[in-house]
Amino acid sequence: MGEELKVIVFGIGKEEYGIEVDKVRTIERMMPITRVPKTPPFIKGVINLRGVVVPVLNLSGRFNLPESEVTEHTRIIVVAVNEMEVGFIVDTANDVIDINSDTIDTPPEIVGGIQAKYLDGIAKIGEDRLLIMLNLSEVLNKAEIVQLEQLEV
Repeated sequence: MGEELKVIVFGIGKEEYGIEVDKVRTIERMMPITRVPKTPPFIKGVINLRGVVVPVLNLSGRFNLPESEVTEHTRIIVVAVNEMEVGFIVDTANDVIDINSDTIDTPPEIVGGIQAKYLDGIAKIGEDRLLIMLNLSEVLNKAEIVQLEQLEV
């Protein structure tokens, strides 16, 4: 029997994704983002979160998916990746669920246009619900982490 994982469920487009709760620092409503020059298009800039400068990127853009319009449901999920806090803009973040690690399968090579390296797996929830589990350390590769660390200056 696998271990129980607490997962925050969030939406990008029509897909549902999951991040383990222990990697999430906070979920914030959309706020003003300061643009930073010479960054990839999916890096939207930085926010001041309670006195800490946090880089923010749009996960849709990161996965080469069309970026959604900002709505009242849009959220910034602040996660800890390799000792650094980063904000992800997502369309919705509305659920915390428990899933059993046994229900997580290896992802196919490409899921909805997202390369498998960005994914930890696909969790089956109930009969007809799939949850795409993100691999945070791949979503931000090392070169991008170095670039984001330089934004904090």
